[in-house]
Amino acid sequence: MTVVQVQPKEDILFQYFLDGKTHKKKSVSWRLLMVIIVGFCGLSLCFVRVGRRTLLKEAGLYGKDPVSHFHCPNILNNASNSIQLHYPRPKSYQRGECICTPVHFFVILSMQRSGSGWFETLLNDHPNISSHGEIFHRGSMQERNLNFIKRRIGEVYNLDYNSSAAKNVCTSAVGFKWMLNQGALEYHKEIISYFRKRGVSVIFLLRRNLLRRLVSILANAYDREAKLINGTHKSHVHSKQEAAELAAFKPTIKEDTLVDSFRKAVELSQNALKLFHGTRHIVIYYEDLVKNKKVCFRFITDILIFLLMLPENLLVTERSFESSSAKPCKDDHPLYYL
Repeated sequence: MTVVQVQPKEDILFQYFLDGKTHKKKSVSWRLLMVIIVGFCGLSLCFVRVGRRTLLKEAGLYGKDPVSHFHCPNILNNASNSIQLHYPRPKSYQRGECICTPVHFFVILSMQRSGSGWFETLLNDHPNISSHGEIFHRGSMQERNLNFIKRRIGEVYNLDYNSSAAKNVCTSAVGFKWMLNQGALEYHKEIISYFRKRGVSVIFLLRRNLLRRLVSILANAYDREAKLINGTHKSHVHSKQEAAELAAFKPTIKEDTLVDSFRKAVELSQNALKLFHGTRHIVIYYEDLVKNKKVCFRFITDILIFLLMLPENLLVTERSFESSSAKPCKDDHPLYYL
């Protein structure tokens, strides 16, 4: 005869509640383990992201849509390059297929009536160079403000500045013209620091013949009122006939003002060369560009190499400018008659 021991009802209930508490303890342990695993994964992702941010900062790309820039070839080598190249992200348009085209920043430091207008026409004839002219030409008090100056320069270098020189093709070098009396020397410490930080290359365009420069200044001032060319004032001529009309003006110059005028011009240019000596720069003289074809092409080659537009072993030839409106090294160029 089999005896079946019946467990009291109170014992069954006690065992049921005991098993439930054990199950709850196991559930809490699993939840705690899951929290630890998730936290560890979060910290790992954080460290990976910080490491990637550091890498992008070294490449100068942090904050500029790194996903699209990260695939550009050799972009991470830019941090160790002695000549800084940039990958701007304009606010007004998308660079599209040109997003990986590096851009070199430059500025032309010059003085009025030194051939800078013609020189910029020469640069802008290159399909990948944009030089935006005088961006501080009005001389207002606002344009003398350092914050305004930096903001305006930033617009140029970010390819957001709108002018006739702006190109829709892949710009490889972008810059502007800045006269020495338009604030470039007033804030020279801050400007030089800005240029060094952003890798801006400086082109000095000067004129040796100060007497001809003074005559050009006076002739331009006279034409502003007389409007000799078809009833309009032209600061820059574009033909031999226009040059001859302006050259016909014979100004009267007081001898006692010549020395002081020349002294101020020399001091201004020498001071600029001294202050900006620590920047990456090249010095070009107007007379060298219009001297003769051979010298002209040599200097144009030097300029394009300086702007990273040509390899060092390539020489500009006359054929390179057959379709150029500037025609820089032609014997019949109007600059030869001024």
